Amino acid sequence: MRGQLDPQSSMFHYFSPESRVPVDYPLRRVKRLADRALAAISAELDALYSSVGRPSIPPERLLKAQLLIALYSVRSDRQFCEQLDYNILFRWFLDMNLESPTLDQSNFSRLRERLVATD
Repeated sequence: MRGQLDPQSSMFHYFSPESRVPVDYPLRRVKRLADRALAAISAELDALYSSVGRPSIPPERLLKAQLLIALYSVRSDRQFCEQLDYNILFRWFLDMNLESPTLDQSNFSRLRERLVATD
């Protein structure tokens, strides 16, 4: 019997990005290593930011995004931000839930330049 396409997609999906990444997927180890390295420099990253004002993109997210860009040979910040909108693996790696707004390419580029300038 031929299966039918259902043009009516479900309105709600109940799963987390964590549940979609296989337990033995190689990027899991990379994520653990990156999280450990970023935790070690967390105090230094805190010193770069004011305690008042509008929250920015967490620098840990930006640095982990740069790692994804290198690992997956993403050509540009713009393309990465576009892929982040639909790539569950990238969202999982960056500790973003499925409802989180994607990163804005211009803010993403500006923050990276700021981190590079502060060494």
